[in-house]
Amino acid sequence: MTSFKTMIRFAAIIVFAVALTAGSAVAKEKKILLKMPLALPSSLPILGEGAVYFQDMVNAMDETIKVKLYEPGKLMPAFEIHDAVSTGKVNAGYSISGYIQGKVPAASLFAALPFGPTAEVFASWFREGNGGKLYQEMYEKNGYDIKVFPVAPYAAETAGWFRKPIESAEDFKGLKIRFFGLGGKAMAKLGASVALLPGAEIFPALEKGALDATEFSMPIVDKKLGFYKIAKYNYFPGWHQPSSTFELLINKKTWDSMSPRQQKVIQAAVEATSFHILTKSVAVQGKVMIENEKNGVHNMTFKPEVLSAIEKAWNEVAAEESAKDPFFKQVLEDQQQYFKEVSTFVKRSTISD
Repeated sequence: MTSFKTMIRFAAIIVFAVALTAGSAVAKEKKILLKMPLALPSSLPILGEGAVYFQDMVNAMDETIKVKLYEPGKLMPAFEIHDAVSTGKVNAGYSISGYIQGKVPAASLFAALPFGPTAEVFASWFREGNGGKLYQEMYEKNGYDIKVFPVAPYAAETAGWFRKPIESAEDFKGLKIRFFGLGGKAMAKLGASVALLPGAEIFPALEKGALDATEFSMPIVDKKLGFYKIAKYNYFPGWHQPSSTFELLINKKTWDSMSPRQQKVIQAAVEATSFHILTKSVAVQGKVMIENEKNGVHNMTFKPEVLSAIEKAWNEVAAEESAKDPFFKQVLEDQQQYFKEVSTFVKRSTISD
């Protein structure tokens, strides 16, 4: 009968052999440099922080892969990242799918869903539902040679910064506002004049009066950009982005050239980054909101009738986009079905204030 000590020696030999094999595999792997332009500055809390965290994780975990970040505009404008990754001009990118909404109508559904779920539920659709599969399918259907990873899901944004209080839905008419994605279409339906400006251009536009209001992100990000200095009414809830998701883009040929082990490293770094950003995005907002109040900001909640008018406008947008684009309809219906099923548990498990 084999003794316990003999079994231990045998296990040790196997572990040593596996280590030698892994070391040999690493030695044979091609070294890869991922040149990664960013859609948003790495200095922005949460929004840019995810890319930095991902870079640090990969560079620390693996000697055969190196990630190098490039700030917005350094290699190309933010809105050109998708095409650049697809064509191989660069082999990676960190962006937001909503930036190609003009070319691919369904793209914004993967970035944020107006009146959708919280971040952890949205993230579960990508991982446990059909979200990840549909995300990849969207790029392939539209001719993008890209491997996509949803990464860094984060908590709700604010509904925007306004110079004056919003008393009724009529106050949106003629309002010059910066707004992202599908939410911008709903605002336009309510009569607002909507523009999608890069983050760096928003404060000057507010300062000069080219904008009456803006949405951009969460309190910690918006504070850094200084919106509170001009627009003193910060509205909640962030109906247009109750949760949001960034994306890691890797050129498909680059991805296919990686070994299975290298691909696992990328996937592990995505998982770690996502958990870090999800938890931190929840943790840091309350403190900033309290600080904003000390700077004269009014943290406001939309009246129920105003929020109802916005939701009605969004439902009209969703119906129109679904009628125009079958894939948009497919993705939206899949989201709605999944979120409805999950809410059976979530609603009954939540204790209201």
